[in-house]
Amino acid sequence: MIRVAFLIRSLGQGGAERQLITLATALDRNRFDVTVITFYSGGCLEKELTESDIRLISLRKRGRWNVFPFLWRLVGQLRKIHPHVIHSYLVEPNLVSVFVKPLVRSPRVVWGVRASNMDLTKYDWFARMNFRLQALASRFADMIIFNSNTGHAHHLTHGFPARNCTVIHGGVDTERFQPNRELGKPIRKTWGLNDDKVLIGLVGRLDPMKDHPTFLKAAAHLAREDAALRFVCVGSGPENYAARLRLLSDEYKIADRVIWAGEREDMPAVYNALDIACSSSCGEGLPNAIGEAMACNVPCVVTDVGDSALLVGDSGIVVPSNDPGALAQGLAKCVGRLRTGRTPNPRLRVGERFDVATLVKRTEAALTALMQTQRRLPAATFRDDRDL
Repeated sequence: MIRVAFLIRSLGQGGAERQLITLATALDRNRFDVTVITFYSGGCLEKELTESDIRLISLRKRGRWNVFPFLWRLVGQLRKIHPHVIHSYLVEPNLVSVFVKPLVRSPRVVWGVRASNMDLTKYDWFARMNFRLQALASRFADMIIFNSNTGHAHHLTHGFPARNCTVIHGGVDTERFQPNRELGKPIRKTWGLNDDKVLIGLVGRLDPMKDHPTFLKAAAHLAREDAALRFVCVGSGPENYAARLRLLSDEYKIADRVIWAGEREDMPAVYNALDIACSSSCGEGLPNAIGEAMACNVPCVVTDVGDSALLVGDSGIVVPSNDPGALAQGLAKCVGRLRTGRTPNPRLRVGERFDVATLVKRTEAALTALMQTQRRLPAATFRDDRDL
């Protein structure tokens, strides 16, 4: 039995968080003993984890600078669990995992890296510093799992080691995310939308990487040409940034056409309320939200960042990033397909290429191989280290 401790900031609504939940609940319970440790508690996805009988531990971190008490609690919990593997997700947890490694019987550290081509000038000094620290500390990780080929290549150019790196694309839970337009109708009604309105949605946290300004500017282009179009942004973020985005919608004179839905827990219903899903990101790895929308058979328009083009394939439309005009053209083309009934079947593609079974199979194989390599034991003889 391999004991795995997943480490992440929180379990709020997000791509990394959704992917962790999907993986943690799908790993073979006969081979993997799973614990999920969060920096902060109260995320909306916690319920899904506890309903699956996965051990969940919150370290109750009280802010950015609550460091040493938080680390003390983390080390204490890890010493109780004695994990063979600490599998961290995203920058800060990745850094913390290598810092505590020598304090807890030196477990294997596996990083989950999900971004690509991020423009760090759009972030504060703390985020820029952490990215540089992550590049420096990457040599201490026993394995680094990227969720996109583009992200892998990007990080290699920023000092990440070529050894012990692998790419495992995310998996979409096609049982949870299914086409069901009836499920979306109550949401459309709440948002004041009749059936004749075409709803274009961007699902993602309010963050510079998601590039909402480009989405809003493209929406302004489209709104001048088509009175039936409406736009929704689903996700939350810092209030000052959210206020800036709302101000942009006012400046572009589309405030009455844009719905700010905030964070939602009923995502299958949200996707089924959309007519088109959009990703305007400028630094994506593999966008979970687009995969989930595809599973609900919603046509997608994405920017050509990360492995977004690989994800949508011929089922979607791909445009350059940071180009509102190109995004508007891509969305207009998708609206035209929608009205003439010529949209392809995106659910078929995501089910064939980005299913949960493949994600789980590849991750289980990677973790097992890591333990076998480190201990030089053949698969048939690997045992719990308490028995060695």
